Amino acid sequence: MDEGIKARIFRMNSREKIQKETGGFIMDYPKKSFSKKDGTMNLLNEYFFRNKDIYVSKHNRFADYPYHSHQFLELNYMLRGECHQTIEGNLEVLNKGELLLLDSGCHHSIGAMGEEDILINILFRDKNINLEWLTGIKKKNSLVYDFLLNSSVSGNHMKKYIIFKSANIPHIQQILDQIITEYFRDEEFSTKIITLYLPILFTELVRKCDTYLSDEVRSLYRETDNVALNTLQLIEKEYRDMTLTKAADSLGYNKNYLSNVIKKKTGSTFTELVNKQKILAANLLIETTNIPINDIIEQVGFQNKTYFYSLYKDKYKTLPLERRKETN
Repeated sequence: MDEGIKARIFRMNSREKIQKETGGFIMDYPKKSFSKKDGTMNLLNEYFFRNKDIYVSKHNRFADYPYHSHQFLELNYMLRGECHQTIEGNLEVLNKGELLLLDSGCHHSIGAMGEEDILINILFRDKNINLEWLTGIKKKNSLVYDFLLNSSVSGNHMKKYIIFKSANIPHIQQILDQIITEYFRDEEFSTKIITLYLPILFTELVRKCDTYLSDEVRSLYRETDNVALNTLQLIEKEYRDMTLTKAADSLGYNKNYLSNVIKKKTGSTFTELVNKQKILAANLLIETTNIPINDIIEQVGFQNKTYFYSLYKDKYKTLPLERRKETN
């Protein structure tokens, strides 16, 4: 990040000086920027996006920020230190380098941060980016997400926010630094550049980061649900040469028991799930690379090309080359 911009961000502003002295919160936006309903602030689109679709700011330190919601998506980036937030009743800690994505309508408050804690708020109203879009990308390429998002156990318990454990991924840090630098530099085409960076950022996050689903959802799983989840996670990692016998040995289950649980919980046989993951993996390569189709078929573990084409067309209603043309 540009050293001048970093110094500007780290410098204590006038509100922070007062909050440090008094410990009391000073509202950082005018009254017209929010409405109040049931005693809760709701930050409004009209104020933050008057002249642009992106709004970036440093969160003021030294005082608790009250419970509030917003009409837009908010991305919190922990540039330095850590912060404690209460989000939809859940206490969460955001550490250096991590990101928190809050869906529109999500309620949260932020605990007072110290001098060494720097939280960057990135607000945007790109209608093409939301939690449904993010989970859709993951679900599209993941048996585990498909299972969790469609499980009758999870129902509507999914969180309205996602924490991305992105601290040790340099490329993601570089994209965020570039977004912050462009915003505060405010040169010609800066807003356009940031707008182009956002979908790249979120696609990278979905591809490279572990996201944490609701603890309440996971706690609702009975033993047999966890058997299914563990098996699907194993298939995702080892699908190329995974068999029911290998899975049973690896997970410590009886082969027949594992087969019955998988069929009951997912509606598919073990072999069908392995083939589904192979097709998902193949399609991702078809849509995002120029690797020859025959090489992809071999790479994902299919021995019979005719069988692959049959499964692929059944899933996507088209052939691989046609799919590649449609998505490029």
